[in-house]
Amino acid sequence: MTGVLAVVLLVIAVPQDTEPRVLLRLEDEWALALIHRDAAVFRRLLADRFIYTEDDHTMSRDDVLHEIVAGADTVKSAHNEDMHVHRFGATAVVTGWLVVAGLGPGGPFDRRYRFTDTWVRRGARWQIVAAHDYLVPAHR
Repeated sequence: MTGVLAVVLLVIAVPQDTEPRVLLRLEDEWALALIHRDAAVFRRLLADRFIYTEDDHTMSRDDVLHEIVAGADTVKSAHNEDMHVHRFGATAVVTGWLVVAGLGPGGPFDRRYRFTDTWVRRGARWQIVAAHDYLVPAHR
């Protein structure tokens, strides 16, 4: 009985907020899905009225899904760096860097995006409702 009580007390004492780790994992799923053109992952992650902005243009959820599956760029590698989660109850903002390399109509590319993603917890899962990327200009 003492052992059971000790385990219960240990579980209570351990912080239960795993949300930041969950959100960071979802961000990494996004990066991996770019490489595999995995529309199923994006359909799961993107809310129905998701809106994406990059620099001076916007795209709807359907536009993003089309670009990922049938776009001209082939992503060979993608990963996130220096991500931070900012919680606001059932909403969270994740900021970081997305580093992408691949091949496009103009040849090979290496891109670095500063991103801000807004996630909303809906029931037991998080979905992204808005994303903004700033493409850092390439040095020439």
